[in-house]
Amino acid sequence: MVLAGCAGYDPGGLMPGATVSTITERMGPPTGEYPLPGGGKRLEYARGPFGKHTYMLDLDAQGRLSGWQQVLTEARFNAVMVGTPGEQILFEFGHPAQQQHIGRQHLTVWSYRYWTPFCQWFQVSVGDDGKVVETGYGIDPMCDYNDHDSDSRT
Repeated sequence: MVLAGCAGYDPGGLMPGATVSTITERMGPPTGEYPLPGGGKRLEYARGPFGKHTYMLDLDAQGRLSGWQQVLTEARFNAVMVGTPGEQILFEFGHPAQQQHIGRQHLTVWSYRYWTPFCQWFQVSVGDDGKVVETGYGIDPMCDYNDHDSDSRT
């Protein structure tokens, strides 16, 4: 059985030069769009169970695919520097899985799920000035379990 109309998970079958219509036929509508220098644009496609993959597809000024990459990786996370504008974080990684504003500390924590054998996510703290204050890895609450549900009863 073939299911028509389903969006593809990744852009693996798309070739350089593919048009926006070809991309959206395969991938569906993007979850975000960002301008590129020179008149092009970057299309964000958040994917996977609980958003553990995000593909960024770069289009040239003529609207043709010039390249793509899966951006939620530790190597890319580790390159984020304090002082980076929040807009740059969105451009690099797309929208976070979760945002939490911490009023007393005057910052918002953006949390990104990604594929890892460990149960963690990457977190970026963005200050009220819109710049990165700190980054780090934490336990993903999706993996946390309730101790009251365990079989160990006393």
